Amino acid sequence: MSSIYIKRAQIKDLTEIMNIISQAQAMLKADGSPQWQSGYPDTATLKNDIMAQQCWILVVDGNIAGTATLIVADDPNYRVITEGNWENNTDPYATIHRIALNADYTGQHLSKIFVSNLISQAYQIGVHNFRIDTHKLNKRMQALATSTGYVHRGKIYVDEPADNHEDNARLAYELNI
Repeated sequence: MSSIYIKRAQIKDLTEIMNIISQAQAMLKADGSPQWQSGYPDTATLKNDIMAQQCWILVVDGNIAGTATLIVADDPNYRVITEGNWENNTDPYATIHRIALNADYTGQHLSKIFVSNLISQAYQIGVHNFRIDTHKLNKRMQALATSTGYVHRGKIYVDEPADNHEDNARLAYELNI
């Protein structure tokens, strides 16, 4: 069995994190999704995540296998939800953003392990409400969300570079534990 754990990313990890993001951007493009195709997320975004101690890496046998940002704070993009409602709109929540795995680790169900560890990390500090979002064409992320207990709640719009307004539409998911 492999040694698998998460830890906070450091600046020295940024090059490998951006390689993983680049792989994810190429995969999304191949899947026909406009998500992450307009220069987002960029190095400055991930560097800010690291400096804010919100960027996490998944480590497998000493190698960086994935990256994700875990934010325990109100997300302005989630304030307005259409075509549904949040089940819990009062308690603090944690949001998982910018999650991606190194292509060398696909097919090992590591995304589920990563999400589970991120949820556990926030749960340890008292967070019981979790949110995540993805583009309607990102079937992989939709499958990950539902397979880890998230429930589709509606649609939100994100503030990211995009070619048109609908490219910023995201399916919004919530998990309450």
